[in-house]
Amino acid sequence: MKTKIVFCLLSFLFFIETNAQCAMCRAVLESEEGQGAAQGINDGIVYLMAIPYILIGGLGYFIYRKFNRTDSKLNK
Repeated sequence: MKTKIVFCLLSFLFFIETNAQCAMCRAVLESEEGQGAAQGINDGIVYLMAIPYILIGGLGYFIYRKFNRTDSKLNK
């Protein structure tokens, strides 16, 4: 079980470079010479996309932990 969690965490954190631009953004930014703004736009889009998944994953973890922990008061 722990290896699955570690694998999922590592695959999420070390993903291959992604390009997350819409068609209009890509057309405008490809005409730019330096390509610095295009990389910034890509990073911003990926950041905005990842935050909801992290929040939902954290909420799911806390719900899982709440319902699957053993109460030490009952064992005494």
